[in-house]
This record gives sequence, structure tokens and C-alpha cells, in this order.
Amino acid sequence: MIRIGITGGIGAGKSTVARIFQAMGFPVYFSDQEAKKIIDSDAGIKEELTALLGPATYLEGKLNRKYVADKLFIDNDLREHVNAIIHPIVRLNFDNWVKLQRTEFVFNEAAILFETGAYKSFDATILVVAPTNMKLDRVMHRDGFSKEEVWSRINNQWPDDKKIPLANYCIYNDEEHPVLRQVEQIVEMLRKQTQFISSKSS
Repeated sequence: MIRIGITGGIGAGKSTVARIFQAMGFPVYFSDQEAKKIIDSDAGIKEELTALLGPATYLEGKLNRKYVADKLFIDNDLREHVNAIIHPIVRLNFDNWVKLQRTEFVFNEAAILFETGAYKSFDATILVVAPTNMKLDRVMHRDGFSKEEVWSRINNQWPDDKKIPLANYCIYNDEEHPVLRQVEQIVEMLRKQTQFISSKSS
């Protein structure tokens, strides 16, 4: 089974691309969604985050997301510490999910595959990129953030030109290149790659 990571900066459209693969019949693990469930339910994570960030980290058993976000976006070291607590648990959850799948490919949609080094655990990676002005507009309209708030989030992620050399495939979500056609081409290339690997091992 081939594991493929899908990633991209905030507002690039990685979730949209992931849903296209899902609509084509491929299983997709949405890391951010699953992480939210785990953060709210895993007793060990709750204990560690509360010890690190303070008693206001959880309200009525649920993560106080604004409180945590405000802390993390002004402290890179703290954000890395939180990621080190959460990501191994999410990765294990993904590994267990993969064991239940019965398809040629499985996809994992995640925000920071390259920043954390997690991309090394995949057979291939897909990077979704978009012009900065489009990402700004999308996030401002989607989340109601100010331009300054979106910029702070963009600046806390690696720029595309640092991630592109590490990616196996890029999808340009810029309203000029049809996204569906790019997805179809990647599936074709992945199938050829799989056939080549199978023929070499047989």
C-alpha cells in the first residue's frame, strides 16, 4: 500500500485537493481533524498540554483553542514543544488507520509535513501551492481573520520555495491550472510508479 502525504500552506487549498482524492474513492486521513479529536479525548495529551500551557488550556474538557493559538503564534519554541507532544500520537493513529484500508493508495492531509520532517515517512508527497494574495483572501473570507492575523500564520510556516524541492508532486491551485486535471495526472503517475515497483520486486 502506497502512503501519500498532501500538504500546503494555510489557504493553499490542501483540504480541497484531499477531498477530490476522497471523491475519487481513495481513503484520506485528515490529520488536523483527527488531531482535534485526539487533543480533546487523550488523557495523556491533556495532562501534558495543561502542564505546559496552564490551567486555561481546557474549558469543560475541550481545548481552549483561542487561548492556545494566541500563545503558540508568539512563541516558536512553545509551538514546537506542543507539536512534539501531539504529532507522535496522531502519527500512531494514522498508522493504525492505514491497517484498516484495502486500497492501492492512502492519503494523509496535514499542514506541516515538511516542517516536522514527517514527509520522510511517506512514499510520496503532494504539495498544494497558491499565490500569496489568493491565500490571504481565502483565509480572510473563510475564517474572518484580519490581513495581519493571516500574515502571522503564513510567516509561521515554511515558504513554498523551501517546500517545492522536497515534494514529489505539486498542484497549482491558482485558478489558472485546472485542479482536477492535475489530480488525475498525479493518480496516473502514481499508478505507473506502483506498477514499476511491483515489476522490479516480482
